[in-house]
Amino acid sequence: MSAEAGSAPRRLIVGITGATGSIFAIRMLEALRKTDVESHLVISRWGARTMMHETDRTLDEVRSLATVAYKEGDQGARISSGSFVTLGMVIVPCSMKTLADIAHGHSSDLVNRAADVVLKERRRLVLAVREAPFTDIHLENMLKLSRMGVIISPPVPAFYTHPKSINDIVDHTVARLLDLFGIEVGSAKRWTGEMEVGAAKAKPAAGPVKNLKKTRSKK
Repeated sequence: MSAEAGSAPRRLIVGITGATGSIFAIRMLEALRKTDVESHLVISRWGARTMMHETDRTLDEVRSLATVAYKEGDQGARISSGSFVTLGMVIVPCSMKTLADIAHGHSSDLVNRAADVVLKERRRLVLAVREAPFTDIHLENMLKLSRMGVIISPPVPAFYTHPKSINDIVDHTVARLLDLFGIEVGSAKRWTGEMEVGAAKAKPAAGPVKNLKKTRSKK
């Protein structure tokens, strides 16, 4: 049996909405190009506007990174149907407006419709929500979706990897988001269980330690 007949292509829908952090989505698209996973991209109007403000990438450049890119208003796109099989969808960054729309079933554009389809098909939906601080409304919307099986995964940096640059932080965050779909990109520094302390890197002089021990032994 051929590979095409034996297994369906692996596809991931990537949504970009109008919150800060579009660099995470750009790096994700770049990482997916090195895998066997098709990327199906849809960018909201304010997602595009924010991206062009935060990065030096044009909209066409970012769209060209995806296997397929769709227009925000194309409600007839393949990703608007449950019959188009995917691994699920990640929205990165996910604005609070998009969060609210999904939580209340407002399929006003292709980002929301694609997310709604993923929900109804019981596929994986990951929302990299980006806002601070959160209001009660934000938290209630997140809890509502979490109870439906949605994964709420804010792009919070990890420092146990000892990042040397912003790029290191972005790459690790992207890898951890893709982990949620079983997609390995090799850019995540995995926890090994070995923990260092500052003293292990810059060993203090032995004198004060010995003196401290002598002082304690006299008590």
